Amino acid sequence: MTRSKEVVPEWQGAASNILVAVGTRFINEVMEEILMKFQPGILPHYYSVQTLANLSCANVYGMVPFLTAILGTMLPMLGMAKQDNMKLVFSTALLCFSESILEYLANLDKAPDPTVRRDTFATEMFAAYDTLFNVWLQNREPKSVLFPKGCVSPSSQGLCPVLGGKGDLPQSVLFPKGCVSSSSQGLCPVLEAAVAMGSRSLETLLDVLLSTLHPQVCVQIDYLNQQTLRNHNEVLRCYTVLVRAFPDRLIGFLLQKLESSNERVRMGTLTALRHLINSAASQLESRKPLILSGLKPCLHENSNKVKRLIVQVISAMAHHGYLELEGGDFLLEYIVRHCGVGADTSSKRLSSDPEEITDEALRGMCENTLHLLTTTVTRMTLVLWPKLFEFVVPGRYASALAPVCKNLAVLGAKLKQDEERRYFINFNAHVNLPRPQALFTRLLVVSSFPFRGRRRGIPALHLLQVLGPNIHSSACGFWDEQIPLLVKHLEGKVGESFNQDHWHQRLLGFLSTSLETISDEQWTVHLGTEMTRHLAGYNSCPPEKGFLYKCVGVCLQRSCSKEVVKKRLQEILMGARFHEEAEREGLAMAVGFCAASHLDGTLAKLEEFGKSDVVKKSSGLFSILKDRSDVDVDKVRSALILCYGYATLYAPRELILTRIDRDIIRNVVGSFSTKVLGIKVETKDLTLKLSLIKSVALIAKGIYNSAKGQAFLFVRKHDLLGYMLDLIKNEPPDNLRTAIRQNAIGACAQLVKLDPLLSESENFDLINTCVNSVFRLPPPMPETGKEESGLDTAVKENLYNETIISLQNLVKSILLRDLTPRGLQAVFKHVEAMITSSRDYERQRAVSTASILMEFYLEQLNVANMVSFHNLGALIGRLVPRCSDPVLDVRQRTVDCLYSLFYIQLHYEGFAPDYRDEMVENLQTLRTELAVPDNAVFFRVCCDLANVISKRLPQDQLTPLLYLLFEALVDPQTHCARAACVIVNNLVKTRGGRLHEQVPGILEVISLRLQLVSDESVRSAATQTISLLATHHLDLVVSNLLTYPLPFDSHVSQMWRSLTLENTLMARLLENLLERLNKHLPFETKDSFLRGSGAKIATFMPLAVTCALQEALWNPETGSIVRGMYPKLFSTLLVRLSVSVGVQPPREQPSNSKQAKDKKTFNPTRLPKTFSVSSCAVQTLQVMLERGGNGELVKQVEEAGGWELMKSEEKHHEGVSLLSRAMVKSAAPRLPVIVEHLVPVLSNIIEKERITVTAFLAELLSNHITLELMLLDTLMNCMMGRLVDSCSIVRMLAIRGLGNLAVGCPEKVSKHVTQLLAALTAGMDDKEDPQNLITLEAMSSLSKVLRQVEEKDIHSILIHLSLRIRPFFENQNDPVRAAAFTLFGNLSRFGEGQSMPVVREQLHNTFVSLLLHLNDPSTEVVKACKFALRESAPLLGSEVVRDMFQKHLREEKGLHYGEFMNDLSKHVISDFPDKLNFFIIATLSFYNSPWTEIRANAAMFIGFLVVNLPEDFSENLDVEHLCESTIALLRDPMPAVRLKAAEALGHFGKFE
Repeated sequence: MTRSKEVVPEWQGAASNILVAVGTRFINEVMEEILMKFQPGILPHYYSVQTLANLSCANVYGMVPFLTAILGTMLPMLGMAKQDNMKLVFSTALLCFSESILEYLANLDKAPDPTVRRDTFATEMFAAYDTLFNVWLQNREPKSVLFPKGCVSPSSQGLCPVLGGKGDLPQSVLFPKGCVSSSSQGLCPVLEAAVAMGSRSLETLLDVLLSTLHPQVCVQIDYLNQQTLRNHNEVLRCYTVLVRAFPDRLIGFLLQKLESSNERVRMGTLTALRHLINSAASQLESRKPLILSGLKPCLHENSNKVKRLIVQVISAMAHHGYLELEGGDFLLEYIVRHCGVGADTSSKRLSSDPEEITDEALRGMCENTLHLLTTTVTRMTLVLWPKLFEFVVPGRYASALAPVCKNLAVLGAKLKQDEERRYFINFNAHVNLPRPQALFTRLLVVSSFPFRGRRRGIPALHLLQVLGPNIHSSACGFWDEQIPLLVKHLEGKVGESFNQDHWHQRLLGFLSTSLETISDEQWTVHLGTEMTRHLAGYNSCPPEKGFLYKCVGVCLQRSCSKEVVKKRLQEILMGARFHEEAEREGLAMAVGFCAASHLDGTLAKLEEFGKSDVVKKSSGLFSILKDRSDVDVDKVRSALILCYGYATLYAPRELILTRIDRDIIRNVVGSFSTKVLGIKVETKDLTLKLSLIKSVALIAKGIYNSAKGQAFLFVRKHDLLGYMLDLIKNEPPDNLRTAIRQNAIGACAQLVKLDPLLSESENFDLINTCVNSVFRLPPPMPETGKEESGLDTAVKENLYNETIISLQNLVKSILLRDLTPRGLQAVFKHVEAMITSSRDYERQRAVSTASILMEFYLEQLNVANMVSFHNLGALIGRLVPRCSDPVLDVRQRTVDCLYSLFYIQLHYEGFAPDYRDEMVENLQTLRTELAVPDNAVFFRVCCDLANVISKRLPQDQLTPLLYLLFEALVDPQTHCARAACVIVNNLVKTRGGRLHEQVPGILEVISLRLQLVSDESVRSAATQTISLLATHHLDLVVSNLLTYPLPFDSHVSQMWRSLTLENTLMARLLENLLERLNKHLPFETKDSFLRGSGAKIATFMPLAVTCALQEALWNPETGSIVRGMYPKLFSTLLVRLSVSVGVQPPREQPSNSKQAKDKKTFNPTRLPKTFSVSSCAVQTLQVMLERGGNGELVKQVEEAGGWELMKSEEKHHEGVSLLSRAMVKSAAPRLPVIVEHLVPVLSNIIEKERITVTAFLAELLSNHITLELMLLDTLMNCMMGRLVDSCSIVRMLAIRGLGNLAVGCPEKVSKHVTQLLAALTAGMDDKEDPQNLITLEAMSSLSKVLRQVEEKDIHSILIHLSLRIRPFFENQNDPVRAAAFTLFGNLSRFGEGQSMPVVREQLHNTFVSLLLHLNDPSTEVVKACKFALRESAPLLGSEVVRDMFQKHLREEKGLHYGEFMNDLSKHVISDFPDKLNFFIIATLSFYNSPWTEIRANAAMFIGFLVVNLPEDFSENLDVEHLCESTIALLRDPMPAVRLKAAEALGHFGKFE
């Protein structure tokens, strides 16, 4: 155990425990070994000391004999202990030694040495005590201080009992240096020992000891620190020990400390005093008066922390009888007074002190204390009953009234139950107690505002019930019955929702019935006197004073003495503070109550008061210029006016009507109107205005109640209404600062009930003024705390709500006078203007008012006969769009309106008032669903509403409903506009079949609304109405839409497009439009100065249909329908296009707009100048093709310029050909049906239609697809049939179509070759072809056909064909010449075989013409000649010429004509000598050619032939004729010809 100097608890502790266990049996052996390690002057091992300590406890009788030696060795070692662990083990050892000694002495009979005494160890213990307290406890380290505490701990009894062995304690033990300040826990046992032994040192040191202990009790307690808490309790126990020995000195010391200015000192002193009162009652019994008087100065303390301790001291004193002594009542008053602290929340202050006691906490503590004294301290009953009654009436205890009443009620109930005599109070003996009437008055008044003073109303009523026999025995039974009902009415209520006026009426009724039950005139008079006397005591609380006035009035009403009534009226009128509103109101009601029993006396007193100086004071001219006196005359007059109002209201019915004009209205108006020097001066006093308004309302109400069953005409009704309307109009329109507007409207509502009835114009002005004055008021702004008017935001918001309620009551009163649909409409028309307002608050007020109107109408409705609710549709139409309003309240109240309207209709239809319709009842479910602001929910609710309307609305109401819903399309709230659309669409869908006569009007209204609607969703929904209407009346809808001006505006276009939303309807629409298009003539021919003769003017209907088709086809979703009707649509629109080309738009068009017809200065039906009939038709066809899936076709035609060609009258057929060609590529499968639709058009009388169809069909023949589609025969027949058409263009196109056969179906040419050649040959000779178009087309087509026929097919007509072609070589038309040369070149391909001689002969005949036209003015002709010469070159029989033609006559290669002809002439001379003379003669024939170039070419060719002609050939020429003919050219007008002629003549010299 001692081998290592280091402390190792694990194994050293185990070794020590073994030694202790062995020492219990072998103490001597163990001690011998330990003492060897416990030598003087050497600090022993830690576990050596610990083992000795444990042995002293384990073997007391064996160890005590060794303690003297052990202590002698240990004491010098205490000063050597520097380490904490050694100090700890020494302190523990001393503690164990002390406990062993005490146990040894306590059991001396069992001890081995009975001679051992307590003082045996005193010397050693004193020395140890001195070291512990004077050395170790002075250490500032907390751990070091804790070591010796166990030695003096009261729980272990430590050293102190051991030290008590001597006759007295030395000063160092009793009061060691610093012992109290650091270790008071050890002091109490010391003091107990000192007191027990009567130590003289204790008395000597008492003052020092008290001065040292007192700061300890004043130390702030940390309740989380258990050591500090134990120390505090130990100090208090020290006081308990000391008071037993020195009570007077200790109490005097503490009372002296109560006068300290240090808050902490006073708190500590009160803590000690409370402890002594509870723990040392016997020692303090004779000193109670001293303590009472010493505590009295503390009652003026301001600190709540000190007050809390004072209350605790008073509570302790109450338990020990202090409050029963004389002077104890001020302590009770202290408790009661502080039961009311903290009532003024405005005086709260924030404190950083964590120990700070709030007023609320202090108040709660006082209330709990008073309750505990009442319920747990029996002896306090004598003090509290009836002492607490002294605190009921005085106003300074008003805040504490709730706990006072509650405790008094508990005490009284207990005493009453125990039937103790003390329950009955002798008010004469207790002169300080208030009288019974005073208590009754006080409790009744404080009950009037039951939630003030921490809900004091219920305790006050309980006390009143308990106190009944002490107030008046006759009232007990009634009070026991009624007061519990009053209490029950208050239980569970909160101040915000409590109806104060109703409560006052109940209390006043309770008072009145109580007086009636008591039936004691003298007691009633005394009660009235007491109440009047108490009025002044409520000046600080005007509302309660006002109620007290009413109570006085009830007493006067129950009094029979006129003198008392007169006197009391004089007192309350003269004593009132008229500037307080509550007092004026209470006074006026008191006068009214008095008038109920003493009308004439009351009116006389009021008239007398009105003439008194109080009212007349300062009412002259100078009162306007100077300050008012202390009595405000306007306030007095206000009170007087109110008195007349309440007097009228409560006066006996049989008396008041005869006094209205004479005694009341005259005085009211006279008091309100002020005249200065005979001039009426308008008052500006707000109070006076409000009083007049309220008085008028009261008078009207009183007259109404009194006139029931009588025919009474209130002649001053219109005058009073005028006053009210003037007050309303004078209010600011944009702000609500006062209650004038609200009260004036309420007064009007009362006046309306009286006879005579208002006229229609008077009703209109009244409602219009009030509605505009209220609805247009902007709501109060919540973000501002105070408005300019000084009203709190919450108060102002309440004023707004009350004003709206007043307006609603007014309209209900007006409606009640004419409870018919007409009367309802007359009122509703003023509200409906606001229903569609852009301001949320205006809509909300309007719909709320409408809802209340409808509900009121339904409640009051009593249908005697079945009548028509003629304006049901108009009312629903105005209201129902609001079911989707952004404001929730508006949405739900709209459903409420509809709910009421439908039941009104059902009642008019004869259903019982209690009948419930399932569909209408479902509206309540819809109302709940509208709480969710979701568009899907709105849509579903609108649909459900429409379903109810559809099922419950009479047919005659449908039209006005629809028209009003159409007006809602332009509602500022888009959601409402959408709701209107949804409802309209559902109604049209379900009941549109009966709207045949309304279709034109509906379409016109929708058209007008679409021009104003900007929201696309609303526009779309509105146009859907047209679609739904068209499902029932398609033809009528189309007919009306076609009457709108062209071009269609955007809204009309949208209307047309709406008809395409549903496929079935779209198909019907297209069929209808196509039928109309085919039914009407496309144009009219008119003679006009501006447009020329025979001008074609488009007719309106087909033009409108074309535009309509364009709009209808614009919807991409119509593709499937278009594809299904593709052939018919295409063929019809193509034909329509044909008759649109070259047609002028109509100058004017019909209009379906009445406004447009009425305008004089501007005609809206005139078409714009830029409008093109053909463009319209082209665009329609384009849209149709795109919807039919041929968008690429449209682009192809556009790129080829086909659409523009189609608009041209001259080239229209070329554009159609391009379209036909594109159709073959993009829409070939549809062509058979298209052809089927187009073929009949070829027989139409309109030339343009035949041209277009022929062009289209002709172009089809150029593609082989016609053969695949088996259209060839049909098309051939069509073309052959058109060869005899009266129109040359049709014939030309027919010939083109025949020629196209060779391109599209060359294999079929041979089959029809005879027909083709005959037709085409005949076409070249068409006599009615001034422009040679047919000829040109015939030769072009022949060229195509000749490329596909065989020589055998043409051999028989080859010569005939050549001869028919040759005349066209010299045709004036360039294309004709070119076509002729080309055709001749194609004939050359037949020069092989048996036809070669014929072809060669024809070639020689045309050879000169071909050569000369190689230099034709037309490049087209030049190309054709080159082609013909190249093709026919092999047939000439000259290889040189053939090669020359193939080389030089390339189409893309230029030609030097002079050189070519010079070279060619040489070969002609050499290769065709036998044809030379023929060629020269043929060339001379061209000297007369109309073309300059040809004549020059001929001269040049002659010159080249002459110059290259061999000399031996001259005898074969007629040189003379040749020379003369050439000389004649020298006279040609063209220089170029003369030049060539001169050059040629220059070569004639070789013949000389």
